[in-house]
Amino acid sequence: MKPDTEGPLSLCELCLAQVCLSLDTLCTRRPDHSLCLSIPTVFPQEIADQLLHLMSKKGILNDSTAGIFRDCKQFRLRRATIRSCTISTDAFRLALCPHRLQELDASWVSGGLTGADIISGLVSNLECRKSLQRLSLNGLCLDWSTLKNERGCIGFSSLQGVRTLCLANTDLNDEVLEDICALPQLEMLDISCCAVSTLTPLLQCKNSLKSLIAHRLRQLDMSSSRLLSVLTQLQCVRHLDFSDDHLSEDSDGSSTDEMVRQLLEGSPQVLPSLVSLDISGRKRISETAVRAFVEARSGVVFLGLMATSVSSCDALEKCKNLKVTGEANESQVCEALRRYRDRECFIREALVHLYNLTTDIDKPRPDLLKLVLSVMQSHPSSLHVQLVATACVFHLTTQSLCEAMPLPLLSCTVTQLLLAMDTFPSNTQVQKNCLLALCSDFILQEVPFDKYVAVSLVITWLSSHEDPTLQRMAVAVISIIISKMSSEETAQLSKDVSIMKLLTVVQQKAMVGVVDSTLKFALSALWNLTDEMPSAARNFLDCLGLELYEEVLETFCTEPSVQQKVLGLLNNLAEVEDLQSDLMDEDLLEHVLSLLQDGQLDVGVRYFAGGVLAHLASRPKAWTLDEELRTTTISQLHSSIMTWSHLEREMVSYRSFQPFYPLLQTSQPSGVQLWAVWAIHLVCSQNTAHYCSMLELEGVTELLKALAAHSETHHDVKEMIDSILSLVERRLSED
Repeated sequence: MKPDTEGPLSLCELCLAQVCLSLDTLCTRRPDHSLCLSIPTVFPQEIADQLLHLMSKKGILNDSTAGIFRDCKQFRLRRATIRSCTISTDAFRLALCPHRLQELDASWVSGGLTGADIISGLVSNLECRKSLQRLSLNGLCLDWSTLKNERGCIGFSSLQGVRTLCLANTDLNDEVLEDICALPQLEMLDISCCAVSTLTPLLQCKNSLKSLIAHRLRQLDMSSSRLLSVLTQLQCVRHLDFSDDHLSEDSDGSSTDEMVRQLLEGSPQVLPSLVSLDISGRKRISETAVRAFVEARSGVVFLGLMATSVSSCDALEKCKNLKVTGEANESQVCEALRRYRDRECFIREALVHLYNLTTDIDKPRPDLLKLVLSVMQSHPSSLHVQLVATACVFHLTTQSLCEAMPLPLLSCTVTQLLLAMDTFPSNTQVQKNCLLALCSDFILQEVPFDKYVAVSLVITWLSSHEDPTLQRMAVAVISIIISKMSSEETAQLSKDVSIMKLLTVVQQKAMVGVVDSTLKFALSALWNLTDEMPSAARNFLDCLGLELYEEVLETFCTEPSVQQKVLGLLNNLAEVEDLQSDLMDEDLLEHVLSLLQDGQLDVGVRYFAGGVLAHLASRPKAWTLDEELRTTTISQLHSSIMTWSHLEREMVSYRSFQPFYPLLQTSQPSGVQLWAVWAIHLVCSQNTAHYCSMLELEGVTELLKALAAHSETHHDVKEMIDSILSLVERRLSED
């Protein structure tokens, strides 16, 4: 997980990522639509392996893109990975089989490719028969009968160089196992979750086999004595995994459990080379047996005891160099999360214990967070894993803890939370866990992640749930994210009418007259969403938002924080020329005018009321109401603004000064001009560096100078402009 969580990508990784993004432009297409690299470049062997691995990891490796690897001169593959990709038999034969492979991981591939196809393809390359040392076909249909009946006398044993063979979760049977055990150099074999009934064939490779992984062999039909007899003859075995799925009840496994007991309590002369034993999930193991084993075998460095109820055995504490998986302490739980990444039964167990261990955690633990993320990535479709993992993430990323975490790690964390939300949209607890973790000011404001995806997921969930607690968190998350979105991201989101679900939240609160954080967050989100976004403003109007906001102004007439947010959004509408006609409502404008004139109100409320009126009054040809109302509005704008005191607190921010251009024209009434220059002076005095630079870049400084120089410009406007220009000059001199 290093590239995702610990630091920046290397130059090589960045270049390969760019190649992946640019395949269509770097390649031409063959008649069969497969890609062919058009540049005659020879990739170093390791780089070729890395490119294939990255394409596989990104999910872009398929019959078409795999075509670039047909050229064995440009790409000399040695360690090939097509794990979980969709590859056909023909594409596999053409792209991978010509290479002198040393390793191949084709686990969980789809597209009709079978184990038989892979074996026959590899065997067709005489060099591969000797060079291939590691082969992983986990999760595939081997289709052994086809290989045997239609393709001559070939099989696994034809790959004479294979040392490591992984066939977990396949249709491996006794006959195939016989063929496998004829491999002369076989050192490591994984036959977990397969349908073998006997392990007697292992005696063929007893002089080479060093590692046997036999997790959950539920169809094994051997007496405990016969099973132990076979194991006794595997003198070279150093690692033995006879763990079981403790959550499954399709077999009692009594004979295997008895064999394990005999192994634990028996002589060290049985499996004398053993340094690692995994018996996790074996429910009938006793502390007595475990104690006898560790006391008799000082050379053992690992013991798997997850879900056995004996991992707290006191004898284990005395073995300082012994690593143990179990639930007795944090060390055992973390070891389980590291070792059992692909075994859901143990991951679920370990996560539950980790959740309990982190309930009252008070120190940053990025190491634990990395472990949780790794298992979330390994089991994206497991509800049980995601449910507990997201709860653990919340424990590990509370406000004080996450601030000490590396940002890349937190970025990866948010990505996994969003994936969990997307995968389980109807599970309330998963959604709650994710919202709890996301509802952090530090994460939402400082951590980089796909904000558009995040808002889309949360708003989708909000559309079908009304739990008050979750609603408050969801609306808070949406509001904060929208405030941090770029103009491009906001524009994309503004086209989605579903975001107007926030209006329903506002309506619910208005109906009961409640002012709380949920209402304020919803109003802020809509305000930010419509800022210089005409499409969002139009959606707002189409969803009857204006009528609702008129009611809100009336309902919360004594709540300045609510009034500011409502009037702030109406400002955004008033800035859009095409929408100004929708605001020509006499009752609405007279109410806004009364707010402007009320000297008892907060200056912030009067400021936003003035903004709505200034924009609407700036276009006399678009004014469709009584002309006397416009004249009064312009007059009251000027007189009211002159009574406003300067605000120290930041009240508003602007993406640009573009909406002010029409208001700063020399032809505008002084009240309209005065509101615009007062607003500019406000933000420039509060955030001088940012807004003074914006004035220069957008040419507003020249516009202000022209207005100040005009003979008919009111002296109040000129004075305010002079103050703004002084701020700009002072800032420029400091630079």
